[in-house]
Amino acid sequence: MRVGNSHASLQSVTGTNRFGSVKNQPNVLSIVLAGGEGKRLFPLTEDRAKPAVPFGGTYRLIDFVLSNLVNAGFSKIAVLTQYKSHSLDRHISQSWNISGPVSQYIASVPAQQRRGKRWYNGSADAIVQSLNLIYDEKPDYVIVFGADHVYRMDPAQMLEDHIASGRAATVAGIRVPRREATAFGCIQSDEDGKITEFLEKPADPPGTPDDPDQTFASMGNYIFTTQALIDALLRDEKNEDSNHDMGGDIIPYFVEQGEANVYDFSGNEVPGVTDRDRGYWRDVGTIDSYYEAHMDLISVHPVFNLYNMTWPIHSTDDSNLPPAKFVQGGIAQASMVAPGSIISGGTVRNSVLATDVHIEDGATVEGSVLLPGVRVAKGAVVRHAILDKNVYVREGEIIGVDQARDESRFKVSPGGVVVVGKGEVV
Repeated sequence: MRVGNSHASLQSVTGTNRFGSVKNQPNVLSIVLAGGEGKRLFPLTEDRAKPAVPFGGTYRLIDFVLSNLVNAGFSKIAVLTQYKSHSLDRHISQSWNISGPVSQYIASVPAQQRRGKRWYNGSADAIVQSLNLIYDEKPDYVIVFGADHVYRMDPAQMLEDHIASGRAATVAGIRVPRREATAFGCIQSDEDGKITEFLEKPADPPGTPDDPDQTFASMGNYIFTTQALIDALLRDEKNEDSNHDMGGDIIPYFVEQGEANVYDFSGNEVPGVTDRDRGYWRDVGTIDSYYEAHMDLISVHPVFNLYNMTWPIHSTDDSNLPPAKFVQGGIAQASMVAPGSIISGGTVRNSVLATDVHIEDGATVEGSVLLPGVRVAKGAVVRHAILDKNVYVREGEIIGVDQARDESRFKVSPGGVVVVGKGEVV
């Protein structure tokens, strides 16, 4: 079967890419699905949409998909929002305000109720209710990506593969061990990349054409030829038995028509990647996966490298914050500490500290993720925990040591991660 292009993308944020001059390149509209509630990430999603959840000290989850699209030169992006979208809308308007000599934008688009007095009823319905965006832009191709995964990808290479396939829809597939694939939507394909079956969490996942011990799992990233997508969406809208879901209904329709193609993510070549973080992709849909993705950042040779400046992950401008400061013997080991944070006599190990975090004298933070504005007072201990924005841990308090006590006060994940909600005083 085909795999992704072996050469790194030549695209840039200016829009000039390997498709030729700007006037000759395909007209592409990118739609980012960002309306998810993210129930499994509660309480981190109690007051914000899942794509707005902070990540990695200075980022939000949506920054990864937007960075991949913009780095690849796709700069007409509509972000479909719905659930508790205020912080997400604000982040997009403040951190992703792009302009230039050609038409480019990143626009936050709330549910418009253009098809009746209702909110989005599934990801496919979200696009149906936003078809005016497609009609206005008249793109040749529509990219539909999720907003809550941590990864690097050059979507231009996926578009090339889509065009070369001649099919109407392309699904990005990541290779996972077959024995672990029962938790994913799985793709069975032939040697030419044609998807022959799309299976939701099968008990017996199919192997890939070249390796029976691996399975293609859907990454939730799709590319469509425009008119075929419109026709499929309008057909699905009339189907009362449909869940109106892109992965559950629209993709299976294209599979039935013989018009679905799989793109092998392992062939995607992103500039600046290392052998260790090549092909990294993580769905951070649960507290444990969110926590583990943070732990992937902090080793000497990280599993996911945030320091690849050739394909940067763009984020909030923190130029108004001073550098992190370490005083009174305060130290941080095997950790990431964002601007504006102060470690004053405290000790931080194997942790990720976001902006404006203060650790006071004698306090200890180990194996934890602290979001912006957290305060840990003198002598307090925080272990194996996630503290949401503006949490205050009082002097001498202990979190992550006594599980029974923690479970009586906070959410504790199946993996034992203690989560303290936004603004709580402990």
